[in-house]
Amino acid sequence: MSNFILGLDVGTSSVKAVLLDRGCRAIAASQSLPTVSDLADDSGIKVSAKEQDTGRIIDTLDRCIGLLPRDKLQHVCCIGLTGQMHGVLFWKPKSGCVWSNSDSLTAKDTSQLITWQDGRCSNDFLTSLPRPDSHLSVATGFGCATIFWYMKHKPKFLEDFTVAGTIQDYVVSMLCGLDRCVMTPQNAASWGFFNTSSNQWNENMFMHLLHENCCCVPSGSLAGKTCSQWHGIPAGTPVGAALGDFQCSVYSCMSERTDAVLNISTSAQLSYAMPADFKPPDSLQPASSISYFPYFESTYLAVAASLNGGNVLASFVEMLTSWMRELGAELSDSCLYEKLIRCALNQETSNLRVSPTILGERHDPLCLGHVTGISTSNLSLGHVIRALCHGVLDNITSMMPVEHLQEAGVRRIVGSGSALARNEVLRQEVEKAFPLQVVYGQNADSALGVAMILCDRL
Repeated sequence: MSNFILGLDVGTSSVKAVLLDRGCRAIAASQSLPTVSDLADDSGIKVSAKEQDTGRIIDTLDRCIGLLPRDKLQHVCCIGLTGQMHGVLFWKPKSGCVWSNSDSLTAKDTSQLITWQDGRCSNDFLTSLPRPDSHLSVATGFGCATIFWYMKHKPKFLEDFTVAGTIQDYVVSMLCGLDRCVMTPQNAASWGFFNTSSNQWNENMFMHLLHENCCCVPSGSLAGKTCSQWHGIPAGTPVGAALGDFQCSVYSCMSERTDAVLNISTSAQLSYAMPADFKPPDSLQPASSISYFPYFESTYLAVAASLNGGNVLASFVEMLTSWMRELGAELSDSCLYEKLIRCALNQETSNLRVSPTILGERHDPLCLGHVTGISTSNLSLGHVIRALCHGVLDNITSMMPVEHLQEAGVRRIVGSGSALARNEVLRQEVEKAFPLQVVYGQNADSALGVAMILCDRL
């Protein structure tokens, strides 16, 4: 019987599990389930809070594992965790979960998950924080910014917990029965206030949460072993320290170091691997649209991470659906989306210009979307969708220009992500934007990526 590596991705809207055959490196089985875990914003915070129900997420993860073939789970030799970065979860280590007699995992004594989409930290609040000793800036939705917010506005909330981490860090801690959070630089850096050169939190940070109860280990290393059987997975199975979903998705589809990976799903990212001897800037570069994310073995990825990707198109579809409903017409989002794409395919170019940054960008949060060049001849749906798709690409290439990629030695663009897979107009605009070879069909998959990483390091 083959040995398998179980890769788990605890994402923003779903969880995914992949069993990778260690011998032939083929996917033996996979499952994915929506978490349906978003909580209504009843916090009274003026700028919307984005929180998720931890219990629902863990229940969904547990059900997802239970759907995999038990005979294969019994031969899992290692478990890898990845998931949504930046967000923060608080828990009590000795009572953070319950293992039932049927080897199921249930969350207990945890906070809600405050996600990367959280908007409670205003620009004024962020500028009032200490200057990070890091080359990476801090934005609303980042773990440390959220902790600072609670320290100022709801300090009693923090008194109930002694450990904090990302949702994937929490799962690792519960699987291994750890009394603290074991974090990798990938997830730590996504919180802000973490120096990736020294691999240490900034000295003025939350001593009880980050220094005493958080241990930083190299990305790709092990955090411990399972403390209980889990749906047939034996107790004592090694578990990798949790990794960032972005790094894992890149790992799953970047086959050459001269590749740049363009992923357009909910948001959009364009990235490539920096040379092995690259060192990030010593100080913060808040106005830079390019960040340097820790990867593996002290290397970095250059990343243009846009908040505006497939979600922009989804917002446009939702707007039209809402308007049609007000006018007494009904059409499903999926049906409308398909019709819009067909309209744009019949409109090869447009002189309409759409800047789609309706969510701003982390390096320029006040730069919101706008439309220019409106005339009587370009108001058709074909013009608008073509211009919108062009705008998504124009925005990401303004953050990381083609000339920058060419100077870095990039020879090929690897396109991936659900929005690219679904939208032929978006793919056409990718090919117009990059005078390089563009390939598709290698969908970035974080669950597969984390399994591949452990397979390569075992």
